[in-house]
Amino acid sequence: MTYDVVIIGGGAAGLNAALMLTRARRSVLVVDSGEPRNAPAAHLHGFLSRDGLPPRELLEIGRDEVRGYGGEIVTAEVTSAIADGDEFVVSLENRTVRARRLLVTTGLTDELPDLDGLRDRWGRDVLHCPYCHGWEIRDQPVAVLATTPNAMHVTTLVRQWTPHVTLLLHTGAEPTDEEWEQFAARDISVVDGEVAGLEVVADELAGVRLRTGEVIGLRALFVTPKFVARAGVLAGLGITTTEHPWGGSYVASDETGRTSVPGVWVAGNVTDPSAQVITAAAGGAKAAAMINADLVGEDTRNAVRDRRNSLTPH
Repeated sequence: MTYDVVIIGGGAAGLNAALMLTRARRSVLVVDSGEPRNAPAAHLHGFLSRDGLPPRELLEIGRDEVRGYGGEIVTAEVTSAIADGDEFVVSLENRTVRARRLLVTTGLTDELPDLDGLRDRWGRDVLHCPYCHGWEIRDQPVAVLATTPNAMHVTTLVRQWTPHVTLLLHTGAEPTDEEWEQFAARDISVVDGEVAGLEVVADELAGVRLRTGEVIGLRALFVTPKFVARAGVLAGLGITTTEHPWGGSYVASDETGRTSVPGVWVAGNVTDPSAQVITAAAGGAKAAAMINADLVGEDTRNAVRDRRNSLTPH
């Protein structure tokens, strides 16, 4: 079967795009692996009318809405996607489909520093986004683990939610003179030395343990992971990733999500690592509108060609 659009990835970006496209009377297939990036988080925040909702509940609502307009959603892995003339051949685990246009919303993988206990606490009290979790840790003692160049920015940002902020230099760069002055002005503590692991009491983060044995008490730890685009499916289309300045990678696109390959769009964290859920959903909506406009143009050209052919004497 040939769909107007096959969407690879069924998170906020993919589902919002599917909603827009099905409402535009396009045939749409959403293929999702069932492994959302925000699965460890108990709630999502900053999404108007959905603040505090469990992430999987948002996806269930979105799937129901897409199906209500005739969209198809399957849980499967996409093994490959290749161009075939003006269309695309998308191979799933147990079937192959064709698409006039392709939208990839596969998100990213958070590559965390190799510290004992870090992954187990990820999305709970080991965090990466103060806009997502800042309210929940307000006025509590928190720390920022310096592993990437943006640690200094995150440190001053977290200070908006709590006056009890510590920067753990760990393996990060030494602060500049200007940064030292900023930390002093905002009463931000700075601790030198590498972190060896976490201290957890009664299933709650209680602190971090330095290699010296010293324990720094805290209730939440901010870590910037490497954001690595889940873009393997794009390799067969000749689309490669771009290195991110903070480490990791993303798929480059224009402001609408259009990639360097005609007919292929991207949206959400695969192209914008910093996108929150609501931003990813908006990116999916924008890409969907551009994809539909592209299809309308093709449909119109085809209709004009057919009309001319029907009027030409044989």
